[in-house]
Amino acid sequence: MAALGWLTPRRRPATARSVLAGEAAAEAGLKSTQESQESPESPDPHGNAATGAHEVPDFPVLGDDRAAAFFDLDNTVMQGASIFHFGRGLYKRKFFQRRELARFAWQQAWFRLAGVEDPEHMQDARDSALSIVKGHRVSELMSIGEEIYDEYMADRIWPGTRALAQAHLDAGQQVWLVTAAPIETATIIARRLGLTGALGTVAESVDGVYTGKLVGEPLHGPAKAEAVRALAATEGFDLDRCAAYSDSHNDIPMLSLVGHPYAINPDTKLRKHARRLEWRLRDYRTGRKAAKVGIPAAAGVGAIAGGTAAAVALHRRRR
Repeated sequence: MAALGWLTPRRRPATARSVLAGEAAAEAGLKSTQESQESPESPDPHGNAATGAHEVPDFPVLGDDRAAAFFDLDNTVMQGASIFHFGRGLYKRKFFQRRELARFAWQQAWFRLAGVEDPEHMQDARDSALSIVKGHRVSELMSIGEEIYDEYMADRIWPGTRALAQAHLDAGQQVWLVTAAPIETATIIARRLGLTGALGTVAESVDGVYTGKLVGEPLHGPAKAEAVRALAATEGFDLDRCAAYSDSHNDIPMLSLVGHPYAINPDTKLRKHARRLEWRLRDYRTGRKAAKVGIPAAAGVGAIAGGTAAAVALHRRRR
């Protein structure tokens, strides 16, 4: 049983690496936002839902520029795991082989099922993902990421969550994605949805080429809270006036940081926690899918299994 100890959920406080990851994400997010403002693009039409079609919060205060909203990405803004959709796109472009795809998929499935960060397991998953992009140029992955968004992600945006984000934008507030996904992927999604910017995991690069290392650790759990804290300090946000949205109990540190926490499509642990603290809840799933929130990967593991099968089928057809 000791070998399965990492399957038992446990809280982990912020570490020096969490703080480093959070500060690096805030710095990279601000830099990406400044660059996109210099060459603005129109929001993606697939991501823009009419706010009147969905319930929106009543608390965004018009013109309150000291308030901002922070949205988790996977299963909160987008159905499924963004990193897996990105992996499917890279597999399609022959960045790695079928065996690596299967290994990557299983690592993501186990991580989503456990909802914890066992050091050895996380290191293995991290090394696998980083080895795929090592030696490639950042600009190359950004260009490919744009294509992958159109292929796999654009139609997976939850309209209800998109409407919540738009309510904050309409009130003149900044809206940021906060995700463990690579900062490059997160930035593309944020730009396509017309959001302010994104905070994500920062992979080290030298002269525009990935080294295969991270700056700190993945932006997950406490690291997300550190990223939001760092951004708020830089932008002058009053966290008591800010809002945060997530589906996962792993994001309780980030949700607890703001005055307006929301549980969106919550897993069982977050739902219980939110009800106990009287946080607001929104669930845009329906029927049996919403009933299966006991597994954090209600959309994650299923997407991984189905996506792996689809990728393998694609490989076979090509042969």
